[in-house]
Amino acid sequence: MNVYCSKGHENPSGSRFCLHCGEKLDVAINQGIQPGQTLGDRYLIVRQLGQGGFGRTYLAEDINRFRELCVLKEFSPQVQTAYVLKKAEELFQREATVLYKLQHPQIPRFRELFRSNFNGKEYLFLVQDYVEGQSYSSLLDERLQKGLRFTELEVTELLLQILPVLGYIHSLNVIHRDISPDNLMLRRIDQLPVLIDFGGVKQVAAVVVSQYYQPNTGAVTPPATLLGKFGYAPPEQMQTGLVEPHSDLYALAATALVLLTGKQPSELIDDNTLAWKWRREISLSPTLGIVLDKMLAAIPQQRYQSAQQVLQVLNPPPTYYPPTQPPAPVRVPEPPTTATLAVSPTPSTPPTSPTSPTSQAPHTWWTPDKIILVFLLLTTSAVVAVWGANSLLLSRFDDREPQPTPTFSPTKQPLDPLAQYSPAERSRKQRLGDRRQRLAIDENFYVSLVNQIFWENNPSLQRRSLTNEPADEQLRAQWDKTADQLLQKLTLLSSESRQKLGTYGGSDRDRWKVEVNNLNVSSRALYDLGDAAFFHQFPEQESKNYLDQPIGQVWHAFVADKLNAIIARSAFQKINFDPNAISKTVSGNLQSSAGKVFIADLRQDQSMEVTLAANSQILWSIYSPTGKYVFLQDSQKRSWSGKLPESGFYEFVIVSRSSQPLSYQLTLTVENPTPPPSPTPSDTPTSEPISEPTSTPTSSETATP
Repeated sequence: MNVYCSKGHENPSGSRFCLHCGEKLDVAINQGIQPGQTLGDRYLIVRQLGQGGFGRTYLAEDINRFRELCVLKEFSPQVQTAYVLKKAEELFQREATVLYKLQHPQIPRFRELFRSNFNGKEYLFLVQDYVEGQSYSSLLDERLQKGLRFTELEVTELLLQILPVLGYIHSLNVIHRDISPDNLMLRRIDQLPVLIDFGGVKQVAAVVVSQYYQPNTGAVTPPATLLGKFGYAPPEQMQTGLVEPHSDLYALAATALVLLTGKQPSELIDDNTLAWKWRREISLSPTLGIVLDKMLAAIPQQRYQSAQQVLQVLNPPPTYYPPTQPPAPVRVPEPPTTATLAVSPTPSTPPTSPTSPTSQAPHTWWTPDKIILVFLLLTTSAVVAVWGANSLLLSRFDDREPQPTPTFSPTKQPLDPLAQYSPAERSRKQRLGDRRQRLAIDENFYVSLVNQIFWENNPSLQRRSLTNEPADEQLRAQWDKTADQLLQKLTLLSSESRQKLGTYGGSDRDRWKVEVNNLNVSSRALYDLGDAAFFHQFPEQESKNYLDQPIGQVWHAFVADKLNAIIARSAFQKINFDPNAISKTVSGNLQSSAGKVFIADLRQDQSMEVTLAANSQILWSIYSPTGKYVFLQDSQKRSWSGKLPESGFYEFVIVSRSSQPLSYQLTLTVENPTPPPSPTPSDTPTSEPISEPTSTPTSSETATP
């Protein structure tokens, strides 16, 4: 029986160390849950995701929910007693109730808690949604290998996106307790950070381990486990286990500094004073630097006490400026009734003495005659104004010079987006748009795909956007031609695969691997068939790193169609020997860029000879059951012979690189072949550890099963 390390790598039986990563193999681990097995008649194990102090984490398919991918978190106590299991289940149920309350798009949704007996051992599992993406720890490792780190802008954006999530869980009196780059995922589909692995689950496991072992088991009661990673968790959490919202803020700030510097907290904390000394590593803007220092304050009361407080500093509300006030209208003062006007004395009026009684009486300018005069002037002005307004109104209906109707400029608000092009170009673009819609291809993906191929064909443009000006008319015509060619190639895909373009990812590859494993076919063989079809249409991609590019989505679509062909048996056949026969011949025709997988159940130390009679444009590969041995790969040789190194289903994969149908004849001769059983354990579907296509998958360089 093959054995697996904690990362899911497959190794031959009896191995002490993993052949892939060097990890020491634990017999207990090797005898645990394996890919391809089903738990609770519901969860089909795809692969192991990781292993912690209290159990392992698995990627699984929920058979009862349209084979959705989910994560199973295992708790497997070393001491198996009814009392321990009962207490563990009670505490986990309590924690599950808390997790179930968390309904946030950046937190994996909790599904259920279930108990299962497997191979005589009891397991508890928490089931949550699967997040496809990479941890920030993994992203940082990739950057460090290139001499890069996260920028201040990226880290600030991360804080602004994850602080509202912390604010949400804190409002429900939930503390994460274990924030670090390992527990922050960058989700692939929308590039948002997701908070995973809440520490409450680990806390329950720690309580069970430390408090609920029965004395008569003979087990030594381990000390209580304090949650949190050194350097990320604040000192008081590591010493006493007490946590508050500011504990998560402390860990988030430590995470930010690790991403910014590329160094672990132990390298950023002074050994003598235990103070953070990050400023000797990087220079940050004053605002972010002050925020991180306060989040990392040694005294809890000196830290920010809520996520909202940090957000207000990092992203303050915009300052409100009232709209500019128009100048106040000039008001004509009302005729004064008591105001005294200083006037020059007339010769007929002798000057008065300041002490004279007449000097105190007001002298008004408004005589009756002047009031009548002002009234007449105002009346005349009003009549003139009314006449002028009436004349202006009548002039609007004068048909001698009609006024033009104002319109919107078509360059600012076109009624037809194609109106700015020539009739020929407009017609061409309309045909392309109609064709894309008939093929049910997402418009955003379509534009991205055409852009990629267009820029690859025109590297001198350096990804310049095309304008609508006449100067770019020829380049636009070339872009349209590229689009037309791509649409023609995409018609070869099934409608189901075309509709998924732009959404394929690692979870699809994981699911495909499980499905072909059920037929005793490896993902390597599946990829061989997909490669043949894809590279026939896009030969220029064979030496490029395309998997994460838009064109990589097309590769996924071709592989998806080949998977369906294998399941439908049109691209798959099992070779069974007739009674007492040692040779078997299969023949047929391969259409353009098609392929087929043959499997034969053979035994170790048997002698095998296999020959292929076919045109040189038909290539073939021979793989051992575990994929450890590759006898031929994309080869034009026409025979192979030798002694078989292991037992199981051997794969013979043939693919055509021709544009025309070609015939083939495959002859397999084996000494003492295994007769076709009905059924035997050898017919049980095998499984292979999940592996990814290489960064530049080609027909001669595919994933190892």
